[in-house]
Amino acid sequence: MSDADEGWEDENPERLYVITGGRSGSSGKSASLDLVTLIVSKNAPKPGMQPEHATIMRLCHSPLSVAELSAYLRLPVSVLTVLLGDLLTDSRVVARAPVPPAQLPDRALIEAVIHGLQKL
Repeated sequence: MSDADEGWEDENPERLYVITGGRSGSSGKSASLDLVTLIVSKNAPKPGMQPEHATIMRLCHSPLSVAELSAYLRLPVSVLTVLLGDLLTDSRVVARAPVPPAQLPDRALIEAVIHGLQKL
């Protein structure tokens, strides 16, 4: 098997159909997921869970983005959002927006602080 053929099993449409149970749409909870949404598991996977669900829960003991999970699991984001929707519905994981970038303070405020420090 060549390197080009190595990932073929992950792109098999039948496998993806089985993983998602034939669902392709997003549920209400997974509709708000984007590539930078952070996913954190609430607890360890339970015996008997679907293997992909259990893997997501194991990987997400610390926050991972949807894009990172997609890469680690070698699954399309559309398939991953269906799986995450299942876990969100069952309250097994938490989805949270990433920390917004810090806002730079107003230039006038910085100058006032510097001026005040110079007076000390």
